[in-house]
Amino acid sequence: MSGAPEARPQPRTAVVLVAAGSGTRVGAATNKVLLPLADRPVLAWSVRTACSLPYVGPVVVVAREQDLEVVGELLREELPQDREAVLVPGGATRHDSEWQGLQVLQAPVERGEVEVVAVHDAARPLADAALFDATVRAAAAHGGAVPARPQPHLLERASLRPVPGLEAVQTPQAFRAGPLLEAYRRARRDGFTGTDTASCVAAYTDLPVHAVPAPATNLKITFTEDVALAERLMLTR
Repeated sequence: MSGAPEARPQPRTAVVLVAAGSGTRVGAATNKVLLPLADRPVLAWSVRTACSLPYVGPVVVVAREQDLEVVGELLREELPQDREAVLVPGGATRHDSEWQGLQVLQAPVERGEVEVVAVHDAARPLADAALFDATVRAAAAHGGAVPARPQPHLLERASLRPVPGLEAVQTPQAFRAGPLLEAYRRARRDGFTGTDTASCVAAYTDLPVHAVPAPATNLKITFTEDVALAERLMLTR
């Protein structure tokens, strides 16, 4: 009797960590991804996760111009000795910052060294290896993938009634590398600004985007209380 088929290996993947937001709603004087979470900055957790994935090659970190020096020091402290990351300045919008990071990957994508690109918001430090694995695997199979979580308690403003079928989209969002880069090139030409990576891909490609179940713990640090909650989840994980 033949055994179970072997799992298909993960595609060669690059990760873009977007850390260029100001985080004004968190109420801190510094960028929220530099706030302490457990024993290291928020950004460090995403860096460590990305670098722990054996199928990930290039790692690109996008930071605000005024944060480049401190983020560069963070990377020198957090990166394993056998790993490197490219640090680039962000743009005026999230879309611009993503494009800044993606441009670094054009050459390895064209050489076939990168098959999938995962774009992750560094303000989601609890996204673990399993979520990256599932999202990257789905992107390779379908063309694109995003973590999504049902939102059954959202209400319509006018009626205050629940709105069925709504889901919140999170990161990491992963896509086949070639079509992703082409989508951002065309968006740049047209002056298009997307709300997230998937919106640009939807506007400029025919790639189907698959929804991957997202855990409740993949929270985004937006307000002060989110930092405390993330730390409690981190310590119990």
